[in-house]
Amino acid sequence: MIEIKNVSYTYMKKTPFEKTALQEISFSVKEGDFLAIAGHTGSGKSTLIQIIAGLIDLEIGAVEIDGESVKNKSARQKVGIVFQYPEYQLFEETVEKDIAFGPRNFGLSESEISARVDEAMKFVDLDANLKNVSPFELSGGQKRRVAIAGILALKPKYLILDEPTAGLDPKAKKNLLSEIKKLHRSGVTIIFVSHAMEDIAALANRVIVLAQGKILFEGTPRKLFGQAEILERAGLLPPPITQVMQEFRRAGFPVSTEIITLDEAEKEILRLNFKTAKTG
Repeated sequence: MIEIKNVSYTYMKKTPFEKTALQEISFSVKEGDFLAIAGHTGSGKSTLIQIIAGLIDLEIGAVEIDGESVKNKSARQKVGIVFQYPEYQLFEETVEKDIAFGPRNFGLSESEISARVDEAMKFVDLDANLKNVSPFELSGGQKRRVAIAGILALKPKYLILDEPTAGLDPKAKKNLLSEIKKLHRSGVTIIFVSHAMEDIAALANRVIVLAQGKILFEGTPRKLFGQAEILERAGLLPPPITQVMQEFRRAGFPVSTEIITLDEAEKEILRLNFKTAKTG
């Protein structure tokens, strides 16, 4: 379990540019969770995930990973983080060397490194023939998979994904989301930062909404998307299909406004048609 306890953080203290990024943030991430963190630009999302990963030193509060302070290296090694546009972090000559970089820094044997590279590539559906190819010759979606494979090769227990589908075309986005689902099913606990409410609706079992460094909401996506005031304060919109169903409701159709997926919308419309046919 990851526990965030009363965490606050201020940039550039005691200067004219002082800015409070987080204010008394507390929540926990249980093993097996798929937690989404949502919020407008400047809400504190990036600062929060960097603190959880141990990349920013704590000022106020505590972060514990399986009961151990994030200040300890052994705790930090349990957390992997993939930043937005992770392909910009690729730097090695080949795909294999890039994925192997982290495990090699951990001091693993060459045989273990090789096994981890193979396993990570297979998991994200990267063809083994790409091992000796320069990552800079790959497509955008492939580059992102290489970057994610490099983190997976470290075998993190907890994985933080910061806007992982940003900039991808629809096909690459769909494929990557499928890989993320597979990761979660394999037992990896995921913290998923995203502006895409439809992705949060489809993937997350819990969501936290940040605004101006504070938690505005914590609960299920379904409960969140039914609270227009919270979404408006956070500068967010519900998934497009939820917006469509809300418009139906405003037009007088007796539909549920808690619909968050296309499958649910289809069933609701079929139910409405059946009811209309019966009463007609």
